[in-house]
Amino acid sequence: MHKGFRIAIWTMAVVVVLAGGVVLYAQLASEHKLQRRIEVAVAPVALPDTAAALERGRYLYETRGCTDCHGRDGAGRVFIDEDNGFRIKGPNLTSGRGSPTAAYRIEDWVRAIRHGVKPDGRPLIIMPSEDYNRLSDDDLGAMIAHIRALPPAEGDQRDIRLPLPVRLAYAIGIVRDAAEKIDHSLPPAAPVTQDDSAVYGAYVAQMCQGCHGENLQGGRIPGAPPDWPPAADLRPGGTLDRYPTADSFIAMMHSGKRPDGSTIQVMPFESLSGMDATEVAALYAYLNTLPKAGR
Repeated sequence: MHKGFRIAIWTMAVVVVLAGGVVLYAQLASEHKLQRRIEVAVAPVALPDTAAALERGRYLYETRGCTDCHGRDGAGRVFIDEDNGFRIKGPNLTSGRGSPTAAYRIEDWVRAIRHGVKPDGRPLIIMPSEDYNRLSDDDLGAMIAHIRALPPAEGDQRDIRLPLPVRLAYAIGIVRDAAEKIDHSLPPAAPVTQDDSAVYGAYVAQMCQGCHGENLQGGRIPGAPPDWPPAADLRPGGTLDRYPTADSFIAMMHSGKRPDGSTIQVMPFESLSGMDATEVAALYAYLNTLPKAGR
């Protein structure tokens, strides 16, 4: 056999073995990571029953991104379905048949929403609990009360199918689940007055961390489909400079369009468009207090 041909055969064999090893490692290591147990001490929050509190819970559920993954009715929905097999369906959150949360106790809801951990201690992958970890007990209780009051709907559990590159990135820590990002020792956030101040804006801005990063500096969204654009840098000197006034920022959040009329991709405007103007103005005020991009 010609020497060059033998080298080519051996090279191909080595590549195949290495590729197989990478596939096996990605599958085994990511699954091992998903099966780890996380000890989180949680206590139930009080569930309000007043009309005003339940309305607050509905508002939070519908404007903080919950509907994008679980649907307005809580029955679950597919929100990523790519040709490469990347598919994510949020689970049914109602008490209907087939729902994985039908038997949840209040502390189970707290553990899942605030900490990204299942009742059995395993991590919830995809669930962006870092966005909800700093909810006050009052707001978290109102949100849970609203979810528990949703009409029962038939639906099944989540459906998560991750392509090999995402599994590998998760296995080696490039993509992290929420439970890895959260400081579980922090006490619940204190209630904040709901007004258009930067103080309340900081509270609202917690919901942006899952995509825009802890410091809201933007960049590639870990684990997102490859055709998704990077998250915008929300700081002064970045995307925020497109919006010279609070009114221009509010118009963008409600319409999903930039001042030039172009459509913003990926952002969950189905939820964000329902935010009231005072809350968006508070978010705008807070973003303007951040250090300038590039510093």
